[in-house]
Amino acid sequence: HGRPIRYGYTERDQPLSAYQSVFAVPDAEGHGSAEMPSAARPFTERLVARLVSRGVQIAPVSLHTGVASGETHEPPYPERFAVPPSTAWLVNAARAGGGRIVAVGTTAVRALETAADPARGGGGRTAEPGGGAVRAAAGWTDLVVTPERGVRVVDGLLTGLHEPEASHLLMLAALAGEELLCSSYTEAIEQGYLWHEFGDVHLILPH
Repeated sequence: HGRPIRYGYTERDQPLSAYQSVFAVPDAEGHGSAEMPSAARPFTERLVARLVSRGVQIAPVSLHTGVASGETHEPPYPERFAVPPSTAWLVNAARAGGGRIVAVGTTAVRALETAADPARGGGGRTAEPGGGAVRAAAGWTDLVVTPERGVRVVDGLLTGLHEPEASHLLMLAALAGEELLCSSYTEAIEQGYLWHEFGDVHLILPH
């Protein structure tokens, strides 16, 4: 009922297939995202195959993306998620072996950080002492990642460019720091990058 959200810089409505990433799968219970998880749009089957051939492991999580906040400092809506046992194992093994965890999209960060949070990690599950161990978890997350909270699991993030004063910028600041975030956004504005949805994405890999 209705039509997908469309940003002003796009010329026309797109078919529903354009809002699906290469990682999208049908949900047995008929649930789905309210808005496109746009950070994954640049991925194609060929690109995924190239990444895997170079040793990059891809660990799936289920995300039912909510509507991105358009109001100043409005927190993001709760989102339904599931981190399966196999993904929890892969993430923990990669971290134990000195690897990096790079999330694709802010919703993936919320899911992984919730699954590692002893206060939120799905029905009473607890993280390892010191925090950061991911457990299998499912449910709804209302977690807002801020610089004060920090991140416990994710080392990098591939994400779209978010509107000024959007709450997701707090998450980016937690990962990148204010200085790197400000310089990257200044460059994006000067170069005419497009925001969100069918816009551009950038990879944040802090030192």
